[in-house]
Amino acid sequence: MKEKNKISASEKESAQRPLQGDTAYERLCDEIRLGKLPPGARLTETEIATRLAISRTPVREAIRRLEADGLVDHQPRTGAVVRKLDYPEIMELYEMRTVLEGTAARLAARAASPVELQELQAINDEMAAAMDDPAALVRLNRQFHLRLQDAARNRFLLKSMASVETTLMILGPSSMETPDRARQALAEHDALLQALTARDGAAAEAVMRNHIENAQLARLRLLRRADKETDDDN
Repeated sequence: MKEKNKISASEKESAQRPLQGDTAYERLCDEIRLGKLPPGARLTETEIATRLAISRTPVREAIRRLEADGLVDHQPRTGAVVRKLDYPEIMELYEMRTVLEGTAARLAARAASPVELQELQAINDEMAAAMDDPAALVRLNRQFHLRLQDAARNRFLLKSMASVETTLMILGPSSMETPDRARQALAEHDALLQALTARDGAAAEAVMRNHIENAQLARLRLLRRADKETDDDN
């Protein structure tokens, strides 16, 4: 998609800004999430330090954190590489996401304040107005899900979701960048908002489970397409 090649002024500024410590880690996380560091990519301290205009020490620290998070493996004679999830791991990951986000929706139907419901509606309205901006859709979709999880009022659920979200980064760009999936997701958000407003926990959980299962199918299509493109290149 042509939109992927567009770089905003803020992204250019961020790319030129010197990095230290946590910021180096965050930059590498972003590059994994955006697919700039795909599964199997080597993380070389010297190359990253030069590219980010920092010393090797914060880069080494960032790579260690990525290893601790399960995003990077250290392989003999190769060094640090971005992990590649196999098919069973992807299925298990989405299975947990379905359970956790479904539960979050059910709890939010009971606990979300009117202000939080209005905020969720406002985010979804912004998504509807940004259908031609894939980057904005991805950002707003992430906000929508995070706000919903906060509205569930369960700190243990939040901790579990953070672990799942971290591993999901390995899969690269969001399926929300696909126009058909974006339109489908928007309709699913609308159905979820109706269930939340009605304070119907069972309906909210069912809608969210369906939403995540559809996201899983879209993700698998993207991965098959990427595998085909790799095969064609070879």
